[in-house]
Amino acid sequence: MTESHFAAAAPLDSVPRQHLPNSDDFLMWPPCLQSYGYRIVDKLFATRVIRHGQAKALPRGREIRVPIEQFMDHNNVAGLLVLRDGRVVLEHYGLGLLPEERWSTMSTVKSMTSMLVGAAVHDGSIASIDDPIVRYLPQLEASAYHQVTVRHLMTMSSGVQWSEMYGDRNSDVNHYSRSLAGKVPGGVLRLMKGLARAEAPGTTWCYNTGDTYLLGAVVSAATQRTLADYMSARIWQPCGMEFDAYYTLESEGGQEIGGSRAGMALRDIGRFALFVMNDGVVDNERVLPTGWVDAASARAFELPDDPHAQNRSALGLTGYGYSWWLDDDGGMFALGHCGQRVYIHRARRLAVVQLAVYPEPRYASANEPNRDEALSQLIQELRN
Repeated sequence: MTESHFAAAAPLDSVPRQHLPNSDDFLMWPPCLQSYGYRIVDKLFATRVIRHGQAKALPRGREIRVPIEQFMDHNNVAGLLVLRDGRVVLEHYGLGLLPEERWSTMSTVKSMTSMLVGAAVHDGSIASIDDPIVRYLPQLEASAYHQVTVRHLMTMSSGVQWSEMYGDRNSDVNHYSRSLAGKVPGGVLRLMKGLARAEAPGTTWCYNTGDTYLLGAVVSAATQRTLADYMSARIWQPCGMEFDAYYTLESEGGQEIGGSRAGMALRDIGRFALFVMNDGVVDNERVLPTGWVDAASARAFELPDDPHAQNRSALGLTGYGYSWWLDDDGGMFALGHCGQRVYIHRARRLAVVQLAVYPEPRYASANEPNRDEALSQLIQELRN
């Protein structure tokens, strides 16, 4: 094109503009876009605020001495928080992340949404986790979900056919992701209603982000509140979170996505870990039913062997509970795409939160370190 063509094609004087990453490719970004995009999810998708109330200071303990600098660099860590006996003993930031910034939770929010189910059971809004979900979402009556219970959704055993392949643009999870990027009203629910049944409900474990979308929708329908408002009222404000957080929505003003890409600050994720560690009791008031965290951390399923799931073997994960991954030592993990990790060991009074950028497989080089193995080694050091 000639210089005169450019001049003729510009009807207005040029102004500075901010370029945002393509949200359609959220699950397939290169590392440079991940480290920027994960902190601006609310600019890319429809969101609803989880409002904080009066912040409660996190108690601080003596800083632990562990070799952390190389770990931060090798694991592409944006935030690392360690709590021991209810006190912060390490808090580091990298990749330019600031304490007040919200980072994408990815699927770690699944584990948080499952705790909201417990709050709804305690409040009496959900009568039983063995209720069929059509009691709360009757629009699924004619779908493969018509015999699926709340428990099945929490334990990834709906039996509905689903592909969670992030690198495959035609997988179910990428169809789901593009619906979010397009902010299509009712788009995710239509996708879920159109899925086929693969197994009888409750018989087989199969990781399904769509199931946790429906779990969040069940909580909203049962409580007659938005998921964000319910999270704010039952957990975020009572726990004294320091910053507003947000859920991503399926469309402007629509249903929250209970299973992925919420936005939260590092210290507030740590406060959530303390909430779990304290058995769902805040200031002597019980938010979760007695025994709920015990049930959440009990094995609903042993994890099947999967040579592609290297993070599971590196972290020693062998079981699955109420949307929590479990090891053989009593540890509970919330796992999120590309390095988001929350580890809780209630008996040892230890919690570790990592926010990170693990490269998508197609961008990983042959020289990549095993980042989850490094995290596992760090956790082992902290446990000793």
